[in-house]
Amino acid sequence: MRRLSRRGFLGLAAAGAGAAVTVGATGWSQLAGASTGRVLTSAGPLPEPFGVPLPVPPVARPVRTERGADFYEVEQREGRVEILPGRKTAVWGYDGIFPGPTFAARSGRRTVLQVRNSLTVPTVTHLHGGVTPPESDGYPTDLLLPVRCAPGQGPGHGGMAGAHTGRTAVGYRAYEYPLPQRAATLWYHDHRMDFSAPQVWRGLAGFFLIGDEEEDRLPLPRGDRDIPLMLCDRSFEEDGSFRYPAHGHDHDAFPDGVLGDVQLVNGAPWPVLEVSATRYRFRLLNASNARRYRLRLEGEPEDEGGGRGWFVQIGSDGGLLATPRPIHTVDMAPGERCDVVVDFAGFPVGSRIVLRNEAAQGGMRDVMRFHVVRKARDDSRVPARLAASFEKLAPRAAMPVRVFDFRRTEAGEDRQMWTINGRPFSTGTLLASPRLGSVERWRFSSDFHHPVHVHLAQFQVVARGGRSPAAADAGWKDTVDVRPYEVVEVLVRFAGYKGRYMLHCHNLEHEDMAMMGNFQVV
Repeated sequence: MRRLSRRGFLGLAAAGAGAAVTVGATGWSQLAGASTGRVLTSAGPLPEPFGVPLPVPPVARPVRTERGADFYEVEQREGRVEILPGRKTAVWGYDGIFPGPTFAARSGRRTVLQVRNSLTVPTVTHLHGGVTPPESDGYPTDLLLPVRCAPGQGPGHGGMAGAHTGRTAVGYRAYEYPLPQRAATLWYHDHRMDFSAPQVWRGLAGFFLIGDEEEDRLPLPRGDRDIPLMLCDRSFEEDGSFRYPAHGHDHDAFPDGVLGDVQLVNGAPWPVLEVSATRYRFRLLNASNARRYRLRLEGEPEDEGGGRGWFVQIGSDGGLLATPRPIHTVDMAPGERCDVVVDFAGFPVGSRIVLRNEAAQGGMRDVMRFHVVRKARDDSRVPARLAASFEKLAPRAAMPVRVFDFRRTEAGEDRQMWTINGRPFSTGTLLASPRLGSVERWRFSSDFHHPVHVHLAQFQVVARGGRSPAAADAGWKDTVDVRPYEVVEVLVRFAGYKGRYMLHCHNLEHEDMAMMGNFQVV
């Protein structure tokens, strides 16, 4: 396993770690003054905010439908897109675009995604939030080698886990998603061992939306007023190419995580969305490597509509909440999703409303702008009851309890690493063996900001720091923010399939430094 020296790991991170201790004591209110990573400064001039329209990723169409299943084909390839005005950026994208195409699937209907790797590096595709068989879950050593694999290039993959032990394919792989789960906003992204962070940074990510009849019956905003918003930050070279630390010395300078200095929404810098004075549904996704968000709506002061707006939260990682929740702010760690409805009817036509990130500083406090340009008829509403099928879990005395501690660990003289329970990651080591159909109580603790993601299983947060869950913890989750020196308790349901799965930190730099662990559903 690659290790950093004490000087390389702690010296460069000292200021950020010290600030993070304060955040652990006071929560998100002080987050703007804390570091959850290190900013990688762009080499060239940055674009002016609010100068480009918001793009919406295209919805993929199945190439065929047979025997109750939808079959899709997608190609991982390099594309050249205009992210910064007047400059081209080479992206590694699904179908050569960033974000990749949105897949719109149905609960309980099998979806088969045939992926072709036309890049020059191995990839792994993970459906984040999917209840997926282990062979299609995107285990980090289940490599898909490039279609133009060099002669003699085998499945070997050195790295922190040691020898390669995964399922390897060359050129093509079919991922099968039976989707035995509720309607929800999921996403797919690269999950390659040791290289998730740079490959997601370069564009390998997109939305995967699941619908069902329960959601169909609700009078929520639909069509062009149901919009996915992928939030992420990036840095750029002067020629417009992505800037990211090279593996080796440069990469070791960012042990806490890489923060960009350009805010992107659906791949566009600080974009603008023209809206009618009606309700909109926004499917918010934090697809950043390490950046956190505390989102707030603010009318620009010079506008008559200046003031703060409300979100109405209707869904979380795992789908609809039981009832809607009016909230002023949306807190999101990397990997988390939050479905909200915003009613622009309270703003006069002509108003400009800015989506701001209170967890950022300087120009990164702005995310995007909404411009109310017209009135329109609105038949949508947010009903008092959303998910009639929502089941609230309750702790039981006989429930198995497991503890997972995420922190820096000594690894010998002048060496430290990110670990779970003090262990370096190994593909052959299991941290738990829960039974299929069971519910267990898991306790996550941390010395830093670690967004913990559990594959396959979904959970409900029951306690945070010995108190009630935070507002951001509502609903079924697959990712939860564990803050410094805090214990988060969750009830995890293991439904779907037996096999080997993972839990890991979704700060992608931490993940690439092997802050991962295996569990086996038996």
